[in-house]
Amino acid sequence: MNVDKQVSIDEALKHIKSGHTLMVGGFGLVGSPLSIIERLTAHDVSELTVVSNNVGEAGEGLGMLLRQGKLKKAIGSYFTSNRDVAKYYNAGELELELLPQGTLSEAIRAGGAGIGGFYTKTAVGTNLAEGKELKEINGKTYLLQEGLTADVAIIKAWKADRLGNLVYYKTARNFNPNMATAASYVIAEVDEIVEVGELPPDEIVTPHLYVDAIVKSELTLTKEGVKNIG
Repeated sequence: MNVDKQVSIDEALKHIKSGHTLMVGGFGLVGSPLSIIERLTAHDVSELTVVSNNVGEAGEGLGMLLRQGKLKKAIGSYFTSNRDVAKYYNAGELELELLPQGTLSEAIRAGGAGIGGFYTKTAVGTNLAEGKELKEINGKTYLLQEGLTADVAIIKAWKADRLGNLVYYKTARNFNPNMATAASYVIAEVDEIVEVGELPPDEIVTPHLYVDAIVKSELTLTKEGVKNIG
């Protein structure tokens, strides 16, 4: 097989349209496709629903898109890393769906596996259970959480070969592998692109069949913040 999936970021972003649901990898800014997000600020889209652990930080990562008014709704578990989220929510400019972090991860995994939903005890008896189906199983109450899918996933990996097989770096792996299975189109931002056969097979986490396009990182996260590469 001789398929090179590397494209420019601008070419990859043509697949993101207004009104799309977008999965975005990352925990805080770690493991987040920062170069794609930064370029998306100049892309003419709006009314996006983002599925991500958090909405970046104030003015960084997804926080840039929030300030531009491109986000309609955010589904995630840790919104307080970006104080702008509360401001936009209280102003009626952003819808929020808060999920416990384990539930969020499992909902993405279920969506990628073609599972319509699952029952969990987490959040039963809280405000997060409002509007969700409850079911008693063996004398215990569970709520139904539907699986999550997306039109496009933008994820971050450490290395890719030209086919799109992905290797992640330590905890920067976070939500990225599950998101790669749960979207109709998957764009992977990577630090390094190698030739086919250079990645040890037992280190590959996301097989190339899940990846539609790979782009080279232009930004990196350091202790001092987000910086341009080179």
